[in-house]
Amino acid sequence: MARSALLNVMTNAAFKAGRSLSRDFGEVQNLQVSVKGPGDFVTSADLRAEKIIKKELETARPGFGFLMEESGETKGTEPQNRWIVDPLDGTHNFMHGLPHFCTSIALEREGQIVAGVIYNPATDELFTAEKGQGAFANDTRMRVSARRELASSLISAHIPRLGQKNHKQALVEQAAVMRETSGVRCSGSTALDLAYVAAGRFDGTWQRGPQAWDFAAGMIMIREAGGYVTDLSGGQKLFETGTVLAGNEHIHRLLGDTVRKATKNQ
Repeated sequence: MARSALLNVMTNAAFKAGRSLSRDFGEVQNLQVSVKGPGDFVTSADLRAEKIIKKELETARPGFGFLMEESGETKGTEPQNRWIVDPLDGTHNFMHGLPHFCTSIALEREGQIVAGVIYNPATDELFTAEKGQGAFANDTRMRVSARRELASSLISAHIPRLGQKNHKQALVEQAAVMRETSGVRCSGSTALDLAYVAAGRFDGTWQRGPQAWDFAAGMIMIREAGGYVTDLSGGQKLFETGTVLAGNEHIHRLLGDTVRKATKNQ
């Protein structure tokens, strides 16, 4: 598949970071791990990958700003353009030797996400999307699933850990969704959850608590794959609310109704 110059910049950065993560993943037992909050860890691998990505993107587009998980926000000389980066989404999977993690890079232009790249170096699977150009898993066009009923749907979710905000609420929602669907999966990576919805592997997802770098790239993939992405109320305040609801037209609506009803009855 021929990629645009923009996607080439993004994929090259993701590949270089991926090579670094792959080396560290092979030595996961020897990683230096520091605590940055209760149950919230950052590894030396995470920081190295972020540094690699920033260098690559700055070299290619020196005026663009950054919003990065570890180093925060950096203003650019072209304020209409901003990279949104998670160098290692699925840190806990990574630390435990589970090959379900990824690098996520999105470009925000004038407040809209216009391109996204998600790369899992453990499986060498690359997901890409650019506004108006479709979404791809490696070089295969992605489409959201065609299921129209929750009963046959497989749904992904993020359940905050005990003690975290929204933990009890998420459990109530999960119980409600499990009663209506064929199953719920908690994978440990929001970015890959969204990429999998775009690829039709999951029929839908709902998430409470993710940050912009967790879902920015996945948003455009689902939309370019024919799906719907909103906040949990059905609006477009994902960045403000830190909530995500995604699926095809039918599952997005049915899943949203189920989650909101569970919350209302809590």
